[in-house]
Amino acid sequence: MNDILQLTIVLIASLIATLASRRLKIPAVIGQMLVGILIAPSVLGLVHSGHVLEVMSEIGVILLMFLAGLESDLTVLKKNFKASMLVAIGGVIVPLIVFGLVAFSFGYGMSTSFFYGIVFAATSVSITVEVLQEYGKLSTRAGSIILGAAVVDDILAVLILSIFTSFKNGGSGTHLFFQFLLELLFFAFLFVVHKLIPRFWKFVQKLPIANKNTIVALIICLGLSLLADSVGMSAVIGSFFAGLAISQTEVSHKIEEYTSAIGYVIFIPVFFVLIAISVQFDSLIHHPWIILLFTLLAILTKFIPAYFVGKSNKLSTGESMLIGTGMISRGEMALIVAQIGLTSAIITDEVYSELVIVIILATVLAPFLIKLVLKKYDN
Repeated sequence: MNDILQLTIVLIASLIATLASRRLKIPAVIGQMLVGILIAPSVLGLVHSGHVLEVMSEIGVILLMFLAGLESDLTVLKKNFKASMLVAIGGVIVPLIVFGLVAFSFGYGMSTSFFYGIVFAATSVSITVEVLQEYGKLSTRAGSIILGAAVVDDILAVLILSIFTSFKNGGSGTHLFFQFLLELLFFAFLFVVHKLIPRFWKFVQKLPIANKNTIVALIICLGLSLLADSVGMSAVIGSFFAGLAISQTEVSHKIEEYTSAIGYVIFIPVFFVLIAISVQFDSLIHHPWIILLFTLLAILTKFIPAYFVGKSNKLSTGESMLIGTGMISRGEMALIVAQIGLTSAIITDEVYSELVIVIILATVLAPFLIKLVLKKYDN
């Protein structure tokens, strides 16, 4: 019953936060994350993240990225593939170099310094997707570049993390090659799925089952998420491509409607509240200037390369600014990488706490910055 009580508290807090956000005219996701900090063990102590909530949160982010794939225009994504690649590459290389050098200059070891760079090379597009959906900007050219860049960004970050942890733990080159091969096979499989989905859906339409389209769509979404996870990639990459493949079908709008109802009623609010539950304020008290500096770097190392890539691809200042702010959020992807570093003994508990606070600060600030850009440049 304790899990049900905690879930009830999270849903009540999320509802209040959403209403307050509407009244204050700020993105709902900000209110949900802030209320997550408020009810966390480090403040009011009303909710302690448990297994049930963590599973629901994981389903929430999977559904959110599945919906992002459903809403994406494949033609626009293909058209902006080059810009997405450049944004992603810049958004990985710049944080790796800057955070590595700054952390090393503060006296952190070589491994810890490089790991800082890996953590902030990752982008969590789930927060950005929520804000862009709220303001109707997900299907725009800038929205498509952000989505494409974030997917490539995560792939590169996971690949670098795999190489780093393998060398750190004395892994062999054979292991790295095998994992890289698995990831290539995964993308080859995604390509096949993408081609077969329209034909497969003709068979689905004949099934004598109520809500058959949504049921099969969710099975594909969860199946590809599990497959992505099994080859060492983020589950959200699988769910995003599942949505992208199913968006080709004639019933995609109906699937989107029903999936939104399932996701936004319970799973997605749990994800946004729980993302802030792990915040501990000890590091903020003991090392405030380091935390503030790293938060500023977390913003600039994503914003600057993305902005200049946008401008070099002849996008407007507003579109370039939106892409830059859209890449800032770190969220669950960076938290997962930080957790891997802690469990692998690459970083200490103190460094982990610092990382978590910077990740949360950058994640909370990102929707504010996106809204400021939209308010100034939205025509």
